[in-house]
Amino acid sequence: MEQKLTTPSPDTAWAPLFGAWIVALVATLGALFIGEVMGQLPCDLCWHQRAFMFPLVVILAVAGFRSDGYVWRYAIPVALVGWLIAVFHNLVYFKLVPTAIKPCGQGPSCSGDAMTLLGTVPLPLLSLAAFTAIIALLLIVRRRIQS
Repeated sequence: MEQKLTTPSPDTAWAPLFGAWIVALVATLGALFIGEVMGQLPCDLCWHQRAFMFPLVVILAVAGFRSDGYVWRYAIPVALVGWLIAVFHNLVYFKLVPTAIKPCGQGPSCSGDAMTLLGTVPLPLLSLAAFTAIIALLLIVRRRIQS
């Protein structure tokens, strides 16, 4: 019996890649809506998270158009840095870090009442959830490409 060696098809990774792009797009549009339409200024940590979320929309879109299943190699590091900032922002928001470590200075508070969506869901938690979902979906892409 002859065994065929096949290379993995990037098509098997299309759905999780598309899902990661949708999460990044919704997070980006949500951040722009809150800032530009609702007029809420982002805090320092929000700016840093935006710096890592916004490029993911372009990176993942280009990878999707090119059927680049190996996008996880360069998108996971970007998402991971954003995730680390989001973790720290949540620690600040929920007052789990000492006051001396807080990075927010002159601008809006990183842990104020304005940091919620409709007065209920903390924005730092939404950012953390978005980065977590993107990383999880990119790990699925990686597994499908490598199997």
